Amino acid sequence: MNYDEALNYIHGTLKFGIKLGLESIETLLSLMGNPQDKLKYVHVAGTNGKGSTVTFISSILIEAGYKVGIYTSPSIERFSERIKVNSTEIDGDDLGRITGFVKENVDIMVSKYGIYPTEFEIVMAIAFQYFYEMECDIVVLEVGLGGRFDATNIIKDPLVSVITTISYDHMDRLGDTLEKIAFEKGGIIKNGSDVVVFPQPEGVMNVISGICEDRKASLHIVDFKTIKIKSCSIDGQEFAYKVWNSLKISLLGEYQVKNAAVALNTIELLREKGYKISDNSIEKGLFNAKWPGRLEVLSKQPVFLIDGAHNGEGAAALAMVLKAYFPGKKILFIVGALKDKEISSIIEPTLPLAKGYITVTPDSGRALPSKDLADFVLQYCKNVLVSDTIVEAVKTSLSLVSEDDIICAYGSLYYIGKVRSFFKP
Repeated sequence: MNYDEALNYIHGTLKFGIKLGLESIETLLSLMGNPQDKLKYVHVAGTNGKGSTVTFISSILIEAGYKVGIYTSPSIERFSERIKVNSTEIDGDDLGRITGFVKENVDIMVSKYGIYPTEFEIVMAIAFQYFYEMECDIVVLEVGLGGRFDATNIIKDPLVSVITTISYDHMDRLGDTLEKIAFEKGGIIKNGSDVVVFPQPEGVMNVISGICEDRKASLHIVDFKTIKIKSCSIDGQEFAYKVWNSLKISLLGEYQVKNAAVALNTIELLREKGYKISDNSIEKGLFNAKWPGRLEVLSKQPVFLIDGAHNGEGAAALAMVLKAYFPGKKILFIVGALKDKEISSIIEPTLPLAKGYITVTPDSGRALPSKDLADFVLQYCKNVLVSDTIVEAVKTSLSLVSEDDIICAYGSLYYIGKVRSFFKP
């Protein structure tokens, strides 16, 4: 296959939907020779902060000289962003060739067992095969959905399992309480493993600590009390943590400092396991970590930010950062969302900061039409415009503000990439 044929095949399997469980991926990978069993992993689950934490950990490991496989999802602008080695995306030739190999085994699987893998399972099979062929020293692997029955959980013995913040999302599949969701996320915890956890509400921590106890896993709860933020601006942040007096990150928001602390605790455990990672690699890795689409500044006159906040916790964190960075300022928001999200929790945190809203329809079959989203927002804010396209929304927003104003596009990663492409073609 070539690149386009590979993408057509991968996306063509979307018709099989989302199917939680490990039987399909286990069967497919077994036919492929189980490439996933020949790699070492840091496995990262959570509702928010997974991608940023993956980025911090992998950036530090790259600086330390390791060949690092990186899997994240969804992509922002290109499918190949999901699968990287040392921050270089899988190229078209490799994607086409490996997809062809995976398809051969899918065909055997379907004819022999009558099992159809989902799109995500096929993508994971491609990623595992690529990381194996590239002889990665370590793979930093982001969970797709949940944890217990996610296709990434086919791995057997991670070096470290990491759980970032847990909040309400995908409740139709993961459960309607934080404790139920925590049980699913905690499914990545393996017997005798090390587990780094972002501090959670008591009920969530009870679930996670209970799983760790049952599986004789060592629980490492990150202590944020030793964090001291020294400075912050739209250009980055400087903070002290534990033995490090001056660490700098380019990512914005206090929660990113906390995500960096989670990454640092993970790196400390990898050091204990024999990985040679200097303080200099840690400092450079943190500073060089980039995570597109997460409170990313695309323009400074006017300030134009994009953020993939797509649930209540993410929107609340976004609003907190905007209030801290731009005190007293009113903001023009571009917003798009998926129809299976709790829309009120995405909109309400930003209402006190809003000059107005422009609604868009994300590029997804699950998208909430921009007109329906506008009807909802109009209950709370009278300054709402409906945009037919994402590019039109960006152009309209820029025409409505002066150089001193602020625009923020948020709500769904399924359209943020197109906004980003407008500024960075």
